[in-house]
Amino acid sequence: MKHSLRAFRHRNYRLFFFGQSLSVIGTWIQQLAMSWLVYRLSGSAWLLGVTGFAGQIAIVVVAPFGGIWADRFDRRKLLLITQGLAMVQGLALAALSYAGLVEVWHVVVMAALLGIVMAFDTPIRSSFTAEMVPSKQDLPSAIAFNAVMQNGGRMIGPTIAGLLLTVSSEAFCFLANGISKLAVIASLIMIAVEHQARVPAKDRIWASFKEGAAYAWNLPPARLLLPVVALTSFMVTPYLTLMPIFAAKIFTGGAHTLGFLIGGAGFGGIVGMVFLASRPGVRGLARWVAIASALAGVAMIGFAYSRLLPLSMFLITVTGFGIIIMANSTNQILQTIVEDNKRGRVMSFFVVAFLGMQPLGSLAAGALASWIGAPHTLAIGGLCAVIGAGALWRKLPLLREYMRPLYQKLGIAEN
Repeated sequence: MKHSLRAFRHRNYRLFFFGQSLSVIGTWIQQLAMSWLVYRLSGSAWLLGVTGFAGQIAIVVVAPFGGIWADRFDRRKLLLITQGLAMVQGLALAALSYAGLVEVWHVVVMAALLGIVMAFDTPIRSSFTAEMVPSKQDLPSAIAFNAVMQNGGRMIGPTIAGLLLTVSSEAFCFLANGISKLAVIASLIMIAVEHQARVPAKDRIWASFKEGAAYAWNLPPARLLLPVVALTSFMVTPYLTLMPIFAAKIFTGGAHTLGFLIGGAGFGGIVGMVFLASRPGVRGLARWVAIASALAGVAMIGFAYSRLLPLSMFLITVTGFGIIIMANSTNQILQTIVEDNKRGRVMSFFVVAFLGMQPLGSLAAGALASWIGAPHTLAIGGLCAVIGAGALWRKLPLLREYMRPLYQKLGIAEN
């Protein structure tokens, strides 16, 4: 606990954590309601894949620009804008639903608009963490609790959404998400951070992007770890898109079954982040990237062919654990070693690798599932993650050789 709660010594982070937590729960309430609405209206695995693709494809194209903005402008003010736009999107979707006008294409368009907003928001939010928690010793705790926040929302939000869909409607879920954004907006207004040196706004965007890309490529941890994050994200995380099929057809359940399954993955993520937050530092995390990616892949293969709900709940929990350990170990390593004036751009590449590959994977998984079925699709994804983890494991000695003197220079103690 001494190591886990270090981030909460900082008032700014306490404010942000509690406000953002409510917002994340609202987001996951909406995400499940959108998936359920699309499947209820269409019954199509393909349209589930299209919706997932539309909601996140902007990450691939837009997130690098969000990283450039994060290095140029006041990150707190940028977050106020993005969270305000997210609130408007949720309320607009609620209005369409309450009016009885909502159709599948409305959901797809709204998912795409929210995806654009969040593509800017995510790298800005990631790099803002270092401003709220300026101590490098406390930063790993903050990064870990950011993921606890996200996975807590993934666990709690879908469970709440399943209950709300049972007693109410998708429209109420969308309304709840819109209102939840007020919490993070209020917390951002109350946060006060020191002025940070910025990249001059007069610098050309393309030149700034190339500088960040060259810096990341010449940083071995980024060059070796980000491809594993991207592969696992592309091949394993589409389970979120295909989960309504497992809930409705394989386990013959309803929205509450879907909520429990996605919530199980969120619970696994929370367990993983408590583990990471309890560690005294970042040393040794590179090997956990490989271990966790392999673990997620193996569990996904087992989930694909399980027909027992308790066993499937356990396996999806292990999958969530592995994905979050893999991604946030990489996040912690990069946040610790990158230069402050390039942090936003490097984190944008991490966002593209982790979140940007999900929509491409969702689209591919939706198409493949229509051809060979959802179970075989997820099993293939799990196998690819295991292969990628094995390739990284062979590179770990080279990575350790590079990182050991770097950690010593930064004054980071051995674990």
